[in-house]
Amino acid sequence: MAVFTAPFFLLEVRGWGKLYDAPSDAPFALYNLLQFPLFILFTDLCIYWIHRGLHHPLMYKKLHKPHHKWIMPTPFASHAFHPLDGFSQSLPYHLFPFIFPLQKIAYVALFIFINFWTVLIHDGEYVANSNILNGAACHTMHHLYFNYNYGQFTTLWDRLGGSYRQPNDELFSRESKMSKVEWERQTTEMEKLQKEVEGDDDRDYRSESRRLQRKVL
Repeated sequence: MAVFTAPFFLLEVRGWGKLYDAPSDAPFALYNLLQFPLFILFTDLCIYWIHRGLHHPLMYKKLHKPHHKWIMPTPFASHAFHPLDGFSQSLPYHLFPFIFPLQKIAYVALFIFINFWTVLIHDGEYVANSNILNGAACHTMHHLYFNYNYGQFTTLWDRLGGSYRQPNDELFSRESKMSKVEWERQTTEMEKLQKEVEGDDDRDYRSESRRLQRKVL
């Protein structure tokens, strides 16, 4: 991935981007605050369409399927992907400072935030059932059921694009989310969708779910 991203950083260092040094160099004072929601909205929109495109049959098996080997997301899965998959979904972050002004410290802070957020939505800890934020529960639904919840930060574009799926209530109770009944139900539904999306596959999720359940319990 570094081979693909290095040219963006080189162009920024050479002054081709719209990065600025001091807050006083902003287009207007309020922009120092507005750059954060603008960054989130812009990148969330772009990643939604890129991510959705990666689920197209022509792209999925070649690029995005390695990431979906983790049916139940883990922090490791947050950075486990094909290099071209990772690069394509990182493009909006790199393009933003060439389109919009961005303060340099904010630039570094946002990239740190992105990495933390990516881990958090894969950590399997379902803290809140938000209708706005695309948290861990929303993203788990994406890994379980494939063609839902493509957004990175919010549910806005999924709602507008007709791809939003509300997280199962069972995810927010430790007793139910770790129960054999819930795991079997998730596995049955997921395997049906997995067959439709991927076709024949050498992975056996049902036996894997039983193995993991025994380990947890």
